[in-house]
Amino acid sequence: MTHNIWLPLALLAVSSAAAQEPRAVAVESGGLVEVEAEDFTSQEKTEVRKWHIQRTGHAAKASGGAYIEVLPDTRRTHDDKLVAGENFSNTPGAMAVVHYPIRFTTPGRYHVWVRAYSTGPEDNGIHVGINGTWPESGRRMQWCEGKNAWTYASKQRTEKVHCGEPGLIYLDVKEPGVHTVSFSMREDGFDFDKFILATTAHFVRKD
Repeated sequence: MTHNIWLPLALLAVSSAAAQEPRAVAVESGGLVEVEAEDFTSQEKTEVRKWHIQRTGHAAKASGGAYIEVLPDTRRTHDDKLVAGENFSNTPGAMAVVHYPIRFTTPGRYHVWVRAYSTGPEDNGIHVGINGTWPESGRRMQWCEGKNAWTYASKQRTEKVHCGEPGLIYLDVKEPGVHTVSFSMREDGFDFDKFILATTAHFVRKD
């Protein structure tokens, strides 16, 4: 009698690969995926600043009744001292990084929309990356409009336009599977409710 030892070995390899794959917090469908900010699976580089889940104050109007804020917040106006590496980081992935494994079925370019709450000129910037990389297209997300209200935006701060240019913030997903989208602090005090990835550059969410 001939025993097929290759089938169990193949099943074992598949099982092992599945075990190593991170748990997805959301699943993309039709080129669109929405994720609550408080659903991050882990965070790192928290020695100086850290993301905290908030359920009071303007959380009442946040999606899901909660949001995350990077604290402490020591720079709220232009008069407060800017300390690079403490209350400000222009280097993506350097400080207060949160991770979101997402299962994608549709490869392509995904434009990133973030719902944020800004009260002043120094709590309105963040970076986004994918799979441990921080492309230029994910740096310096910026909010100027919609102060004191939850506001969706997808704009990149540039040398010419400090309030951000639309259409420049995106991530490229090269193949189906689980990919980890990450956000890192640019300015402390940033209030982060939700993010949306969409394959259309003209996607607009008002709520």
